[in-house]
Amino acid sequence: MNERQGNWIATWGTAQQLAVAAGPGGGPVMPDDAPLTAPSKVGAQTVRMTARTTAGGTAVRVALSNSFGHPPVRIGAAVVDGHRLTFGGRGSVELPTGAQISSDPVDHAVPAQADLTVSLYIPGDAVTPTTHETGLRTAWLAPGDQTTAATLRNATAFQSYLWLSGIDVLADPAAATIVALGDSITDGTGTTPDADATWPSVLGRRLAARPDLPPRAVVNMGIAGNRVLRETDGLGASALARFDRDVLGRPGVRWVVVSEGLNDILFSSMPGLPPDERATAGDIIAGYRMLIGRAHVHHLRVVGCTLVPIGHTEVFQPEMERTRQQVNRWIREAGGFDAVVDLDAATREPSAPERLRAEWISDDDAHPNDAGNRAIAEAFDLQLFRS
Repeated sequence: MNERQGNWIATWGTAQQLAVAAGPGGGPVMPDDAPLTAPSKVGAQTVRMTARTTAGGTAVRVALSNSFGHPPVRIGAAVVDGHRLTFGGRGSVELPTGAQISSDPVDHAVPAQADLTVSLYIPGDAVTPTTHETGLRTAWLAPGDQTTAATLRNATAFQSYLWLSGIDVLADPAAATIVALGDSITDGTGTTPDADATWPSVLGRRLAARPDLPPRAVVNMGIAGNRVLRETDGLGASALARFDRDVLGRPGVRWVVVSEGLNDILFSSMPGLPPDERATAGDIIAGYRMLIGRAHVHHLRVVGCTLVPIGHTEVFQPEMERTRQQVNRWIREAGGFDAVVDLDAATREPSAPERLRAEWISDDDAHPNDAGNRAIAEAFDLQLFRS
């Protein structure tokens, strides 16, 4: 291929988890035939997934991860939008335990806000995939190697990402990536599947619609149940533990938006929780300081988001609100973050500030719906990401 000029950036990505939590305290194990549930094992099958770009480019490469897999995983074939992928010049690759690899670049004009289809063939015996559970895009699992098939035969639908951790594009030299590091609200729990309605997606569309700004990609690194300080069984590593992989490991990153801490508060009020699992406002703030320090070492700018109200949830207790207010006061006033977006002010019910506005609560009575996610995305001043 000709020498490429430009800037490699992450245009899409998703945080990695173990596919199935098994054993005591690991959470429920869903049957493989449950509707739209990620398969717990894949073997001699093709996985087809769709991801939407947030910034465009002239070439593309795909990142695959076996971060939480125990045995190595063989990728027998990989295709993106009809283009066969190679890895070090070879059409197949072995993903070692704990590894993340990127494909060789493919010349492929990719516009912003376009759907890319990635197909992976997993030959041989069934293996447990590294996954992102809350995919919110319909994916397919089909028998045999159907990576080049226009339409999959005998396919089963689900809504997670398996092994696919990122898509990069060769973009304009001024392009850069924003990573949204968060919990279930960032992940999009409560939004409409296949509607691309999460607040990072809406923020990405807002940025793409601004020709006066350089290209800005937004990568969603939310994990449902995620905490700043502790791992959540079966749901993923803490923000502190995954920061290097999910933020620093993304090409072209210039900003990280930190929008989590609510689960640290919620889990601290669970009956029977061991004392070392509890988190005070001071503990959460210390976690923020560590994230900020880590980002600044790598010259990233950190945008802190105040914690949205949780008074509408079934698990709400008054002490949770006191802790939330203490944390939000620090976010607003301490100057630890390079910039602050006040999501609390943007989403709270004026007459009951401990509650999310009623018209923005999803059917699960806990998370923001599509309109609530739009409100969160619209709270961002896009000038934050100009330079």
